[in-house]
Amino acid sequence: MKYLITGSAGFIGFHLAKELLKNKKNKIYGLDNLDNYYSTKLKKKRVNILKKQSNFKFLKLDLSNIKEIKKLYRIDVDILFHLAAQAGVRYTAINPSKYIKSNIVGYYNLLNYIKKSKVKYIFYASSSSIYGDNKKYPVNEKMEAKPKNIYAFSKVSNENCSKLFSKIFGKKFIGLRFFTVYGEWGRPDMLIYKYLNFARKKRLFYVNNFGKDYRDFTYVGDVISMLKLLVKKRSKFKDHDIFNICSNKPIETKKIIQLLLQSFPGKVKYVKANKIEMLKTHGNNKKILAFTKFKRISDFEEKFFACINWFKKNKNLFN
Repeated sequence: MKYLITGSAGFIGFHLAKELLKNKKNKIYGLDNLDNYYSTKLKKKRVNILKKQSNFKFLKLDLSNIKEIKKLYRIDVDILFHLAAQAGVRYTAINPSKYIKSNIVGYYNLLNYIKKSKVKYIFYASSSSIYGDNKKYPVNEKMEAKPKNIYAFSKVSNENCSKLFSKIFGKKFIGLRFFTVYGEWGRPDMLIYKYLNFARKKRLFYVNNFGKDYRDFTYVGDVISMLKLLVKKRSKFKDHDIFNICSNKPIETKKIIQLLLQSFPGKVKYVKANKIEMLKTHGNNKKILAFTKFKRISDFEEKFFACINWFKKNKNLFN
């Protein structure tokens, strides 16, 4: 099987490529622009690990550059995982135009490649952020999108484009609404590693909404297992389908901070809520579990401490 994974230097893309490469019959093309939104040292380390496998080829390419997209026309793949995007909610207040360029223009350019290529199955990253704040939880795939920020808006746009393209060009598009994915090799801008890096540097760490937010933490190993099972079941997809990729076990931020302080002492200050962030993410995972028959959601505390141990060994990869 031939795969193209965009965002292969990113957190989920790296783990997916690493897992698929275990099957020597698979050929993986990994694409990334090695953007400096967070540590390029970490991203390059991920890529170098993947490059050790003979069935992996890396392409440094920016999807928002239409001229560079032409390089993709030289390859044909069976399955595409589009995981490249400008991530992060808080950064939308600093550089909102980057989300339009990377997530909307970049995806539109990729759709032109998809239209002309032989690829039949396109799995693309959406986000729990599209749900916004709700009165009823857990949220399911049929609920209305209520984006609170440009990042979430860009993901809604991706979903709408995918639905349209699936009808016009007869290709299968599968949207993956990821909920707070965590684990080893994780993003430095997300709660666990961001706190650890601040504590290492003895910097004050601010906790929004006085720690009263809830997040549906989902272990990256579970995510990759679900994605592999979705690939196996690909013949059963509709033209366009969407899945919540989540644990259905939200945890209060205050509890995470307490665990972090016990494991890696640092300085924290609780502050009021950020208006562009969601107060709670809590996804209903009945659809993905029923479709894939995936059964075991990882224990959070077990994997949390695995993250702590990984950071202690790899803190030099963080800025």
